[in-house]
Amino acid sequence: MTAKSAKESHPYKVVWQADHTHPQLMDHFRDKMGEVVDPEIGLNVIELGLIRDLWIKDNKAEITMILTTPFCPYGPAMLEMTRKKAEEALKRPVTIEMGMEMWDLSMMEEGAGGDWGLF
Repeated sequence: MTAKSAKESHPYKVVWQADHTHPQLMDHFRDKMGEVVDPEIGLNVIELGLIRDLWIKDNKAEITMILTTPFCPYGPAMLEMTRKKAEEALKRPVTIEMGMEMWDLSMMEEGAGGDWGLF
């Protein structure tokens, strides 16, 4: 995985390649990704840290994404919703590559699990 830990000055835990190559698209992209919510947990894919990287090259984009568990019953629906919302935000075709990292609570954005009693 090429996702990097965010610098202290960056408001997000994960910095994607597209943060450097297409910064003008990132706020709208993150807003759209905030609409993709894990129905079992009630948090979105940004809060959960499920999007591990985003590449934008020419007229296409690729997201590396993980799920909270490999057996997530909502996984296929969340992946498709992520792809559709990403295409809306980025105005180009998007593919999703499943990352091999195992999700854990440390991947969540700061404060995301507070209401849930996780932190």
